Amino acid sequence: MGLCLTLATSLSSGQQQDKVWRIGILDMRLPSGVMDPELIGGFMMGLRDLGYIEGKNIVADFRFAEGHYERLPALAAELVRNKPDVIVTYTTPAARALRQATTTIPIVMMSVADPVGNGLAASLARPGGNLTGLANPVEDVAPKYLELLLAALSRKPSRVAVLVNPANPAFTVSGLPGIRAAAQRTHTTIVPMDAATPEDIDRAFSVMSKERIGGVIVGIDAFLLQQRRQIVDLAIRYRIASMFPYREGVTAGGLLSYARDNPFYLRRAAVYVDKILKGANPGDLPIEQPIRFYLLINRTTARTLRLTIPQEILLRADEVIE
Repeated sequence: MGLCLTLATSLSSGQQQDKVWRIGILDMRLPSGVMDPELIGGFMMGLRDLGYIEGKNIVADFRFAEGHYERLPALAAELVRNKPDVIVTYTTPAARALRQATTTIPIVMMSVADPVGNGLAASLARPGGNLTGLANPVEDVAPKYLELLLAALSRKPSRVAVLVNPANPAFTVSGLPGIRAAAQRTHTTIVPMDAATPEDIDRAFSVMSKERIGGVIVGIDAFLLQQRRQIVDLAIRYRIASMFPYREGVTAGGLLSYARDNPFYLRRAAVYVDKILKGANPGDLPIEQPIRFYLLINRTTARTLRLTIPQEILLRADEVIE
């Protein structure tokens, strides 16, 4: 069973006269990620900006799957039994688990790949049902991961690995086809590698080294995000250029990332919660998709890997870490 944590303080008698909203949050990661300012913390800050204060007018009830997708159905059921006013979640498997657990409690997603194709919404403009929020257009963005990785390397690798979590097929279904299509255009061989545990990640990088794979694309996945430091350390040890789908991978020491502005979009999720608590029907709230993605380059890592990033790519970068 995943770890439970309730963020609430005792209310004074005056505060008890006000409405106290209960917000359930289903998170795939470890509890240490609760107040990460670039992840769930961004959502909590967004709530504070809208006047929702923990222990005053909201109770935030967390459930953590700790990287184990098989725990999601039970954790979703626990949250539903507590009868929250709205539930917030971050991943496609978590959104699916919640939709199976309730068709009435509003659900706000922070980042779900292809919610229409995954059967979570009737359409982006009018999702219907009890789920809305923010989608991540993985199918459109994934080809850029390979294109930018190759453009950043003066010596193009003929083989590039893609790290995916078999327990979460969303990226494999939505993102991998686009990467394969980009690989055909660039005459690159794509080597998918499964990684559902830290030991799997170790083995995958050992294989990459033995097979002389020159680059790795990290798939969008909560577990792989959680293990970003392990991935970065191994990529540097084996001198493999890494591309991440979130900036946290590069701030941890990865070479490149191409990602939306996560803090901004997590704050946008708080706006959805606010609208629902004020009476909006989630099925009538259009699902948003990011229109701007940011290229981040870690030049310190490039020097460690003895790579020279071409000037034209450095000029395209939105941020360069020196």
